[in-house]
Amino acid sequence: MKKQNNKITIGFFNDSFYPMTDGVIMVMDNYAKVLCKSCNVIVFCPKYKKDFDDTKLPYKVVRCKSIKIPFLDYSLPLPIFDKNYRKMLKNSNLDIVHIHSPFTIGSSGLKYSKKHNVPCVATMHSQFKQDFKRAVKFNFFATILNNKLIRFFNKCDRCFAVTDETARIFYEDYKYKCLPEVLENATEMMPVEDSSYAISYINKKHNIEDDEIVFLFVGRINILKNILFIIDSLKLLKEKRTNLKFKMLFVGEGQDETVLKEHITNLSLDNYVILCGKVTDRTILSYYYKRTDLLLFPSKYDTSSLVRIEAASQSTPGLFLKGTSTGCTITDNKNGFLSEDSVEDYSNKIIEILENKELYDKVSAGAFKDLYISWDDVVAIAYKNYLDLIKKY
Repeated sequence: MKKQNNKITIGFFNDSFYPMTDGVIMVMDNYAKVLCKSCNVIVFCPKYKKDFDDTKLPYKVVRCKSIKIPFLDYSLPLPIFDKNYRKMLKNSNLDIVHIHSPFTIGSSGLKYSKKHNVPCVATMHSQFKQDFKRAVKFNFFATILNNKLIRFFNKCDRCFAVTDETARIFYEDYKYKCLPEVLENATEMMPVEDSSYAISYINKKHNIEDDEIVFLFVGRINILKNILFIIDSLKLLKEKRTNLKFKMLFVGEGQDETVLKEHITNLSLDNYVILCGKVTDRTILSYYYKRTDLLLFPSKYDTSSLVRIEAASQSTPGLFLKGTSTGCTITDNKNGFLSEDSVEDYSNKIIEILENKELYDKVSAGAFKDLYISWDDVVAIAYKNYLDLIKKY
């Protein structure tokens, strides 16, 4: 075992990183922040035209040249053309590789593990086949690309899925070699101490009245996350409850902002919906959750969205869809709410929630109790897995 300062050295590999923000980046960042207290941690990730001060982070960052991919939110890292990146990786003396995306940066991590005979683990964060279907349009080609990624995961020593449903999808639908171990996501977000200040801050920022109901979506503005479904549901809600005063807040940015804006205008909801942009300040983001009455997250794409846990940290319940990977973590009317996959049922469920305060209060408390979990607890389990694998090697 190669050690430095009597600590193991862990390499995290991801094909995106700050200043971009998404769920996978947040997961990897929190793993690294917890583990760097007791381990040597190096994050391998892309370099972007827009600078980010890596010295602000408590762990080491090694960046690789990348090129922007047209019409997508992401860039393509190019390790093969970056001599400095390859040199830094070669001299990193890693004891274990943890891959968070199975593309070019991830592949460089897998190659390192095989060449230097160190264990390699990977986390299955996404339903990749949905991304491929959108990109190539044909299911046949999407299946070919997805199968290639499964061959990648099959070469890793151990893989973690973020929910039971994600594990099932990768094993039964994608044909991964075994049922992956489940290692859930968490959050570092703490409950807001001054609720009144948080609520007034958001009200003032977006000109929201005290008695208005607030709905919230947090994430990439991408139609794969079912964002148009939210607008359709609110249109129906407005027709059913004409006197209901509400605001719908979308926190995030992404490639489909124009599509979303057009849909909002076409359904005459401009006065009810606010696109807030990306919020990087975690304290301010906690204020959004605290002001929110109900998180609307009908995504069929996300595997284990962090937002349900972040919302739970502020005792804010969410409304999800039955049968989805994120929805499978929810017990309806206990720690969250579930709806059938229809605009009619989703809007009816919102009405049911708003009209039953006793149920709402019970579920709010249940969300905090059942869903709110810290990264310290989750990463401790991952660390034990690391040590077990290193010992075997």
